[in-house]
Amino acid sequence: MARNKYPEVTVEKILDTAQQLFLEKGYDNTTIQDIVDHLGGLSKGAVYHHFKSKEEIIDAVSDRMFSVNNPFEKVKDRSDLNGLEKLREAIRLNQSDEAQNNIVVQSIPLTRNPRLLVEMIDSNRRILTPYYEELLEEGNRDGSIHTEYAREIAELIPLLTSLWLLPSVFPSDKEGMKRKFRFLGDMLDKMGVPLMDDSIYALVEEFFEKLPEEL
Repeated sequence: MARNKYPEVTVEKILDTAQQLFLEKGYDNTTIQDIVDHLGGLSKGAVYHHFKSKEEIIDAVSDRMFSVNNPFEKVKDRSDLNGLEKLREAIRLNQSDEAQNNIVVQSIPLTRNPRLLVEMIDSNRRILTPYYEELLEEGNRDGSIHTEYAREIAELIPLLTSLWLLPSVFPSDKEGMKRKFRFLGDMLDKMGVPLMDDSIYALVEEFFEKLPEEL
């Protein structure tokens, strides 16, 4: 049997197809066979060669969507913004990405899977923490932020937003999640990082309102 000389092309094709189906039909209503049927000749075995499960596929889809529209990369070189403003704008850009938010909402119940949960936390630590730390340190230098704990806060924000706010890990209703987010904003403000403003609170609360009642 001939080997695939370009496995990355196959992976991208699988992710393109899965992303489209997840956004159109929803994760629960999309099967591996649905994905295979839209791949134009690729077999189910080819899909399973790259991904062990549908859960792994949506996890990879989510990571790729963030990478393609990385809000931190979009703001890092903007000379018209200080460090704090860059952080706020990155959050606004991320929360305004409706397609990505759609995938995030669909992924929340999957975090009951301990392996996927650990992978998500590790990915956020490796990818998000350096971005947060870079902008926090920039804010310290330009005077828009005043904290001695840039590294610790850079680790804390992804941890709390990817774990503590998950209702599948810490059960909570929508109002409870909004309260937690405001607590996070107040805590950061007291630590010299006034990150959350009214526009961010409005976007995040809008996101929470879109969550299904049962997660």
